[in-house]
Amino acid sequence: MALGPIEVLVIGFPGNQFTGGILPELERLVEADTISIVDALLIIKDDDGAVEYVEIEEIDANADAAALKAFVGESLELLSDEDAEEFAAALAPGSSAAVLAFEHTWFKPLRNEILDSGGILIADVRVPGLIVEEVMAAVAELDNV
Repeated sequence: MALGPIEVLVIGFPGNQFTGGILPELERLVEADTISIVDALLIIKDDDGAVEYVEIEEIDANADAAALKAFVGESLELLSDEDAEEFAAALAPGSSAAVLAFEHTWFKPLRNEILDSGGILIADVRVPGLIVEEVMAAVAELDNV
């Protein structure tokens, strides 16, 4: 199986308020074959700091969270217990997180062309857009000094 790049997003929901607002966009990305969700996990931390891990196959209580199951393709079980514990440690009490591992399926045709043309991928670096925006704003502020 030739996979595209895999990325893991941890999306926090303070107050354990997962409303399902991200579901339409996830559906659009999956249906457009831009991404394929290959693993998912919900992490729920109660007000006392106790943590519950809910595998995607076990989701049923929250209708919005249960709808997430529809977008997960064949699970590659990429998220380890250690990953889950690390993500949970970063959550504030009374919060939850959706952990999504997804494949950038849009990249597969380009990857094939790179390989077919004798090329090699030397680096694959991802910089979150919010970080770029913060750096650009800081640079602009320095230019104004």
